[in-house]
Parts: sequence; structure tokens; C-alpha cells
Amino acid sequence: MQAAGMEPLETVAVNVKRLRNERKLTQERLAEKAGLNLTDIARIETVRRDPGVKVAAKISHGLGVPTSKLFERVKHHP
Repeated sequence: MQAAGMEPLETVAVNVKRLRNERKLTQERLAEKAGLNLTDIARIETVRRDPGVKVAAKISHGLGVPTSKLFERVKHHP
């Protein structure tokens, strides 16, 4: 369920960044909470890394949301 014309990795990137910002987390803090490296979060948010299922699950746990939230349709793209 992604926005028309938006690639799946771009959808994940936009959602990770939006959810992180809504929770007032830095990339570094999210990385700590998810058990990942800061560079992993930065690359995912800039569509330079495919998180895969295991990493997506770690990120969603760090954000406190179901993994499906990372793949939800994005209403607008900045």
C-alpha cells in the first residue's frame, strides 16, 4: 500500500524519517533503540540501503510501531 509512483524503498525511507521525527528521536537515538548503526538509519532514510525484513522489524521496534507502518501509503512526499 504505497503512494502511486513511489518506490517501496522510498516509502520506507519517508515513513522511517517521519515516524522518527514525530517521536523527536535523532537518527543516533533510533539506531541505539533498534540495535543498529547510525549509518544504517541514515542510508535507509536517504534510500541508499534496503533495510530487509529483519532490519525493518528492528526499526519498527525502536519506533514503537508495527512493522506494517513502515510500508503504509504516504499522503504527500516533501
